[in-house]
Amino acid sequence: MSLTFVLGGARSGKTSYALREAWNHSGKRRVMVATAQAGDNEMAERIVRHQAERGAAWVTLEAPLDLAEAVGTLGAEDVAVVDCLTLWLTNHMLAAADLARKTAELAAALKASPATLYVISNEVGQGIVPDNALARRFRDEAGWMNQAMAAAADRAVMVVAGLPVILKG
Repeated sequence: MSLTFVLGGARSGKTSYALREAWNHSGKRRVMVATAQAGDNEMAERIVRHQAERGAAWVTLEAPLDLAEAVGTLGAEDVAVVDCLTLWLTNHMLAAADLARKTAELAAALKASPATLYVISNEVGQGIVPDNALARRFRDEAGWMNQAMAAAADRAVMVVAGLPVILKG
């Protein structure tokens, strides 16, 4: 088992980095664990584009809410990219879930997984303080979630302008 937490801003190159790293694990089944939901046409097109970019060599598991359960299905023969935790968090916020419990369950599932994992999240706390309560809550919850994932991870990498900066491991 190996857990790499990949953090970065929007369009920082974090997904490209994780996919390249995962691709380098020869002999393993490549799995994309996707948390996005196609709520509108633009997002549906984005999902189709990402699937086409990965190609047929990747198996896709859809886990917009049940991410811990999806991770639990992975085996030692798998290398998986989980993309992304901030969408997963948004899905749970909209479902009025207990976010601390869901985050703890996910961290435990990731640590217990025999798979090689690359888990992606957005860094959202480096900008200005949002002007509304929902956005401030999201920023706070994402920060706490990211701290929990970094603590659980063997490695943590911040991707800035396409360049990986090793934070841990």
